[in-house]
Amino acid sequence: MRDLYQRLSLVPGASNQAIKNAVARCPNSALRQDAEATLAVSEHRHIYDNLHKTVSDIGQLRARLGLTHGAHWQGDVANDFSLPPDNAISRHDELIDRVSFAVSLHNRWQRFRGPWLLVTLFAAGAGIGLAFGLALGLGLGMG
Repeated sequence: MRDLYQRLSLVPGASNQAIKNAVARCPNSALRQDAEATLAVSEHRHIYDNLHKTVSDIGQLRARLGLTHGAHWQGDVANDFSLPPDNAISRHDELIDRVSFAVSLHNRWQRFRGPWLLVTLFAAGAGIGLAFGLALGLGLGMG
């Protein structure tokens, strides 16, 4: 399937007048005939637009997965919806990285939780003992 919008340098939401102008200046007679038959008839254009969106989504998905057409397809009409591989990190990989980081923080907390709990309990006990000792000392000194 050819991307008529791309080949006519149009956006998919182009107006009927913009399509007529692009078709009129198109030097390729076969492309001009396809565009007239597909985009000039509103019922055909609606069907084509739905198919165009689906095939564009598939092309974006293939690019996101790093899939491209083989060398024998390069430059062919079947390559209109093929995009170069997207080397950006996928949302799934990003989520896995974030969860892995959270798990590592949790594991670190679990490893140090015991010693810190003992230190906190010791400090709290020493503070309470010191306060009780001071209160007892002041109470005995008064009496």
